[in-house]
Amino acid sequence: MKITVFGATGGIGRHLVDQAVAAGHEVTAVARQPGRLAGVPVRVVAADLATADPATLRAAVAGADAVLSGLGPRSAVDAGIAARGTGAIVEAMRESGVRRIVVVSAAPVGVVPSPGRPHPPKRDPGDGPLMRFVLGPAIRRVLRRHYADLALMEEILRDSGLDWTVVRPPRLTDKPLTGAYRTAYGRNVRGGLTVSRADVAQLMLHSLDQPESVGRTVGVAN
Repeated sequence: MKITVFGATGGIGRHLVDQAVAAGHEVTAVARQPGRLAGVPVRVVAADLATADPATLRAAVAGADAVLSGLGPRSAVDAGIAARGTGAIVEAMRESGVRRIVVVSAAPVGVVPSPGRPHPPKRDPGDGPLMRFVLGPAIRRVLRRHYADLALMEEILRDSGLDWTVVRPPRLTDKPLTGAYRTAYGRNVRGGLTVSRADVAQLMLHSLDQPESVGRTVGVAN
């Protein structure tokens, strides 16, 4: 399969690249710092999704069977990058005739409002009391700009007409790949507080072979 990975040098993006290459896929890796992929057997495209040239993005996705995006804000300075970057990716995909995209979001986003979804559910059906009443509100308060960005990104995908899947992990860790993560469609995983970046990447890759995941959000946790 021909796969284009955006955010290819990020925490999840690098796992996506390495796992896709190991699985024998033909990978195009899009990154702000392409030098960090030196020696990796992929086609590298240098692009900053905040200011990327549309022609560069079209060239990056042209001929791909699917797009995987690990794009997301790493700090307050990056707030807004997920929505802006995903909007640019969606436009490039439409113009290039590529339909399948899997992106990473975050577990709390299901209850975060966006312009087209101003009144989301007050509680995620997968969250237990600790997450609903203690951890969730505190996390959303501290990271409200990040989650607002991701909520808008999800809205862009819902309106895109593409075959999208959104993966929503809780707190990310750098623990090794286990393959033993739990998943749930349309809700968070009950009692799931953490998941490794490597496991998230594996789920995103596996989602490409799961047509039932198209047009749906997927909760994941170890």
